[in-house]
This record gives sequence, C-alpha cells and structure tokens, in this order.
Amino acid sequence: MNKKILFIALLVGILLVGGCTKAIKDVKSDEYLNKDVTVKGTVQNTIKIGSFSGYSLVDKNGDEIGIVSAELPAEGSTKRVSGTIKKLLGVYYIDTN
Repeated sequence: MNKKILFIALLVGILLVGGCTKAIKDVKSDEYLNKDVTVKGTVQNTIKIGSFSGYSLVDKNGDEIGIVSAELPAEGSTKRVSGTIKKLLGVYYIDTN
C-alpha cells in the first residue's frame, strides 16, 4: 500500500514540474507580461557588465529570449528558468531577480 501511495505522489510531482514549462514563443506576448513563467532551453551569449548579468536562452524550436539573472550558467548548458516576463523597448525578457 505504501509503495502505491509513493508512486502516485511521485507521478503527480513529475507532472506538476514538467507541465509548467512553456514554449519561449508563447511567453513572448502581452498575455504573460508581469506574470511568472518557466521555460527551458540552451544557454547562449552570457554577459556581465558591472552588476548587470544575463544570457540568451534558446529552446528546441530555435526561439530565443533574454534572461536577466545574477547567475551565469555555462554556455551550451541546458537550463530550466523561472522568472517574470518583462518588456523593454518592445523586447520581451525574463527577470529572475
């Protein structure tokens, strides 16, 4: 009985975590502006200038979004990122701070 309950809890946890990831092209809209989202992709173009740092995240479809983050992961690594959709001069980005 305990194994069955543990299995169901694990399955629900996997579905909740996996089901929350959105496609980058979908979150680049005013519908998600100032809302929390989670996306997944490959890290590219890391940059750090003074206290500002960030990078580009490219998903499996080739869609790209900027990420503002204190953490700079290795370029080429796969990363799941959660943050708030923002827009500056018509460009969407995710703020993780």
